[in-house]
Amino acid sequence: MNKVLASIRWYVVDYMSRHANPWSRVLHLLGVPLAPFGCLYLLVRGELAAALVAFLAGYALQWLGHHIEGNEVGEVILLKKLARRAMSLA
Repeated sequence: MNKVLASIRWYVVDYMSRHANPWSRVLHLLGVPLAPFGCLYLLVRGELAAALVAFLAGYALQWLGHHIEGNEVGEVILLKKLARRAMSLA
């Protein structure tokens, strides 16, 4: 249980440090739900073009927040980490 709590604590501290700017937080508050949930809602309604726009807009808002912060989006960090790991195994 201590490992789980330590992992959660690390995630929250890391997240807050990478999203310290109030504008970035607002952009994430809008973009994070819009990308997956807005997209899924519109897909269920059969609105493919609008679903794509919602997905791209949600990620664009998050990207803008990270641009304001001067750091990379989490997915880029994850991809770089996985690439380094794959390179070390090769």
